[in-house]
Amino acid sequence: MAVKKYIPRTLEADILDMSEQFKVLLLTGPRQAGKTTLLRRLCGEKRKYLSLDDILLRETASQDPRLFLQDHPPPVLIDEIQYAPQLLPYIKMHVDETQRTGEFWLTGSQQFQMMRNVSESLAGRVCIIDLLGFSSRESDGRETPGLPFFSEPEHVAAWLESARTLEKPELFEEIWRGWWPDLVTGAVRERARFYEAYVRTYLERDVRDLEQVGDLIVFQQFLTACAARTGQVLNLSALARDTGVTVKTAKRWLSILEASYQVKLVQPWYRNIGKRMVKSPKLYFLDTGLCAYLTLWSDSKTLAAGAMNGAIFETWVFAEILKSWWNRGRNPGLYYYRDKDGKEIDFIFDWNGRLWPMEAKLAANPSREWLRPFKTLERHGVPLGMGAVICMYPDRISLSDNVTALPAGIL
Repeated sequence: MAVKKYIPRTLEADILDMSEQFKVLLLTGPRQAGKTTLLRRLCGEKRKYLSLDDILLRETASQDPRLFLQDHPPPVLIDEIQYAPQLLPYIKMHVDETQRTGEFWLTGSQQFQMMRNVSESLAGRVCIIDLLGFSSRESDGRETPGLPFFSEPEHVAAWLESARTLEKPELFEEIWRGWWPDLVTGAVRERARFYEAYVRTYLERDVRDLEQVGDLIVFQQFLTACAARTGQVLNLSALARDTGVTVKTAKRWLSILEASYQVKLVQPWYRNIGKRMVKSPKLYFLDTGLCAYLTLWSDSKTLAAGAMNGAIFETWVFAEILKSWWNRGRNPGLYYYRDKDGKEIDFIFDWNGRLWPMEAKLAANPSREWLRPFKTLERHGVPLGMGAVICMYPDRISLSDNVTALPAGIL
């Protein structure tokens, strides 16, 4: 039997740091992202590990939480805390009494059920950290800069120091595979079987018991329809029509996908110019491999040459940028821009009183045509920082005084 290789995670130092400052630490994220593996790696010998997937432990934790904590005193790591929310008030009472930091480490993958209970019971006592699958840098062992990624020159310079040479076939092989630890490490070699099992588990364990979902088959069709729309401005009416549900149901199901870390909605930026701006969010899948699996791309070469190649490249850029922030325990002020004439900028960061625009282009030949969307933003009279275009050109190159083309290997 093959031994699963451990790949260090960027969040390790932040988790240990936050554990020294907060009484409770909660690590959230999708199933199979490596939450348990990461925390068990950091536990040390003194912290006991308990999984509420164990039915007997779950029953005790739910029916007699006081006894559960007496039998399993901290420091402790409790996995899948959403299965026993009854524990949370007793954890609160314990940490309020002891005033010690780092006593409880918790994990959870059903944010839509869990976060309300956590917010009510542990407000001011818990540090919540989000974990997705591996970043590109984690998966290939490159150094991850201490600064999150966006087009501010200091941040760009830090990331360029350890950029890699990246060709399109190599990148799309990674995009098609996805970023789940079991696939990246080779613990699971059959990609299709991994995703088949993942979708089934997600539907049966995270979605089935929700009152909002009555038909799992239709919900899976909805999930697939969302995958086909990654990187696009969301048309909720069309999404509902294509899957045979009401707009109200589509909106509710979309909130489930977002809360369970399958998709992320990026809101539009606008400045009191409402009639000229598109106000619908933009939808991104958070794992490109799952997105490619759901949309039935049989291999990476077909995906790289197919109709979705630009959208899924943009999705990969988005996910890598988001991970660079979440892996530093921070959330980006990230938006997109699009007006009624179809002029669009993929990403806009609102940072230090300036807007920092960025584009993703699956092209290897930088063009001055790429500058047009940035000029559109200039007309709104807001302070702008340096713009950037992530592309397949192998080096950094200036397109103008305030827009730079950056190689995809920077991520």
